Amino acid sequence: MSTNTTERVRDIWRTLWLLRKVWLKVGLEKLESLEGVAVKALLDSGAIGLFMDTTFAKEKGFKIEKLKKPLLVRNVDGTANAGGAIMHQVECNMFFKGHVKRVRMDVYNLGKTELILGILWLVAHNPEIDWEKGEVKMTHCPPICGKRKQEGKEKKVRKTEKNEDKKVLRELVSRRFWKWRKVFGKKESERILVRKT
Repeated sequence: MSTNTTERVRDIWRTLWLLRKVWLKVGLEKLESLEGVAVKALLDSGAIGLFMDTTFAKEKGFKIEKLKKPLLVRNVDGTANAGGAIMHQVECNMFFKGHVKRVRMDVYNLGKTELILGILWLVAHNPEIDWEKGEVKMTHCPPICGKRKQEGKEKKVRKTEKNEDKKVLRELVSRRFWKWRKVFGKKESERILVRKT
């Protein structure tokens, strides 16, 4: 093999390495039985929606619903896919790194891949992806992400609890001791004092 050919092979290998697949471990929950299923999902920015393999859906007992209108599947070059149209979908809860979302997945023959998360999932969560390491971090969630809404509710609950604690403290502690109210707080009252000898 000549030097030019060897260099081209190395360039192709580097390019293919950068195009590695990113797999996520996600949890799916059936709506009817609330039974959970762990699955590896392929993250694919070239796919538009969310897809579940037909065989996987049947084997795991997901409720498969027929679509009112079939969805035509097109290849990258615009031709119709040999697998035919998408005829069914599955609705379930999907869990990933603290994120829970009710999703509808199109059911289609995906071969050895059980689940594909496409651009709709990527836009909804805007994850930080390290393509080289195959790692995904959920650090940039936009407002449409359910996790961000959930975190907002949790902050509101904590703020309400804190205000209620202050109100209770004012009722229980005499006004002349308010300047030392920190020592009467819940956190401070649960602290164990260490006896010095």
